[in-house]
Amino acid sequence: MAADTPHSAEYFGEQRDFWWNHDFLQLMARRWQLPDAPRILDVGCGIGHWGRLMLSLVSDRATLVGIDREPKWVAEATARASKRGLSARTDYRVGDATRLPFEDASFDVVTCQTLLIHLKDPEAALAGMKRVLKPGGLLIVAEPQNLSSALLLGKTRFHAPEHELLTQARFLLRCERGKEALGEGNNSIGELVPGMFARLGLKDLSVYQSDQASPLLAPYTTAAQRAQREQLLEWADRDFWGWDREDAHRFFIAGGGTEAEFAADWAILREAAQRVAAAVRAGTEEIVGTGVFLLISGRS
Repeated sequence: MAADTPHSAEYFGEQRDFWWNHDFLQLMARRWQLPDAPRILDVGCGIGHWGRLMLSLVSDRATLVGIDREPKWVAEATARASKRGLSARTDYRVGDATRLPFEDASFDVVTCQTLLIHLKDPEAALAGMKRVLKPGGLLIVAEPQNLSSALLLGKTRFHAPEHELLTQARFLLRCERGKEALGEGNNSIGELVPGMFARLGLKDLSVYQSDQASPLLAPYTTAAQRAQREQLLEWADRDFWGWDREDAHRFFIAGGGTEAEFAADWAILREAAQRVAAAVRAGTEEIVGTGVFLLISGRS
């Protein structure tokens, strides 16, 4: 990704609006026993998707502060909150997730979504989140185990040659290990977060898995399927597979791969992506996009 491109830009499209089933989050709100009008902190808020979902689970007297390192995302989150009539309840600021600019015991709920996958020291960031929680306050973290997606095949690729499928799994593993080695985060950190919570002394730990799946079935007419289709085709039309070529190359080499291996694997993966895109355009592809997306919580 270009140095001047804000983080996560590839993943802030319309498709992100369909990451969660709202009735599942309502169930989680009851399990968490969320206070009626909490003060919430959304760390690494991006353009506000997750924070707005959190606000939808509590009364209209609840307030939310969101921080993100990217001024562009803070401005966009503020604009989206205004468009939805949430300006009085939200306050988006530029801030560092690893150095939270708040006093101890400031919030009833602290939360983040797909933030820890980008951090060199996620446990230290969680310690900072715990610090700003009120006694008995709730820390909620939504993080994936992205390596599980390596064997999500769909109709087109189910009968692909074994070497293609194994290439995908190996490539993703090398990139994830390389990304972590470079200090840019672990993309499968979700399964490690409960252990971090335990080491930090958080109580009443719970771990749940999102019940959301994203079926892509012709004629792709629902809003969620249209968004998924457009994202899939846009990525297939670019030099992209999980990451743009530049970032994938950096991660792959740092993960132990060679230049020759990268060139060969990238060609295989790009051809596979274009084959799936062709099937989507023809209306013959069937995919049930899902994976391991964990929701971890604990109390201070």
